[in-house]
Amino acid sequence: MKITIEGADEAFAEKLVALAAKHGAELAISTVSTGWTVDRAEQYLAWLPSNALRFACLVVDADGNKSAEELREEFRGELRGPTIALSRALPRGVRHKWWPSGTEAPITPRYDPERPSWQKAIAYTMTSENVAVFRAAFARLGMNPASVDADQNQEEQS
Repeated sequence: MKITIEGADEAFAEKLVALAAKHGAELAISTVSTGWTVDRAEQYLAWLPSNALRFACLVVDADGNKSAEELREEFRGELRGPTIALSRALPRGVRHKWWPSGTEAPITPRYDPERPSWQKAIAYTMTSENVAVFRAAFARLGMNPASVDADQNQEEQS
């Protein structure tokens, strides 16, 4: 019998092995990390369209906390295109086996907790650990926020 558990922490895996041993079963667990690595982040960024790449760059450049209002200004009021591209990149990576199922989105919307009904995002965030990983991935790709913004502005003027 082979059981694969993705995204389990080490303590859970140890308890599962101990439980199996109590019942006379042999169980081997190999854990698969669902965290972002520089390699995974580089792959994620490399397949993004330019508007989503620029969006990610702006969030990373803001140390993982970019106001949605500022992003709306950058994208002429329309965030649907880049945010859809970002969300579609996750399942694409799972299909291509670039990262395991259960890998969390690196950029997430934050909503106003005082207004629980349907609303627009007030910010887009990334954990500090992921900011460092994605900065390194941008560097590997030879990009920084200024160069991505310059490329985007040239496309818009064409």
